Amino acid sequence: MLGAPTRDRAAERRSATRREILDAAWALARERGLSDWTLRDVATRIGMRAPSLYSHFESKLAIYDAMFGQAWSEYEALVRDCITSPDVSGAPRTVIRSMSRLFFDFAVADLARYQLMNQRSIPGFTPSAQSFAPAVRVVRISIEQLTGMGVTDRGDVEIWFAILGGLIDQQLANDPGGHSRRDLLDRAVDMWADSVGLAPETPKKEQEQ
Repeated sequence: MLGAPTRDRAAERRSATRREILDAAWALARERGLSDWTLRDVATRIGMRAPSLYSHFESKLAIYDAMFGQAWSEYEALVRDCITSPDVSGAPRTVIRSMSRLFFDFAVADLARYQLMNQRSIPGFTPSAQSFAPAVRVVRISIEQLTGMGVTDRGDVEIWFAILGGLIDQQLANDPGGHSRRDLLDRAVDMWADSVGLAPETPKKEQEQ
């Protein structure tokens, strides 16, 4: 058909190869730790000669950069789904609890991913502006949500982030695979919400009257 779009098969193959490289890098990071692998290990894992891998990623830091952007993009998609879900509408504390659980569960599900996203675990690695952009958008979404609830002090926002990060770190360090710190999330959210002056939730019986 005249005028029909032409597929760029070379670009499709290149994109598929990049995804395969990233999948292999994530697998190695989960097996050996975030830093204890090489580009040669990645190439061997996918059956590629090491020099060929450099045509897709010029260095190990470049792979980290792509992994960082991929991880934050995946989380950004979850956040956008969360804030538009009917289950998350309503009382501010309900929304904050849902957002807190979302981040907590995403973080503890994958130690290597969490370390890359939120801890300075790789010497010399600084994400590029492009890879960092989804993280910036996630923070902006969180701030917009809290501003809509009347929480406008950035310090209050940072304390919320710190509480979440602290519980995640405790979970990963002391009870990996468990839920002991997740069980504390609602209490932590209520303590924080009390401190910033958010109204308590209306008991269900009062809502039905």
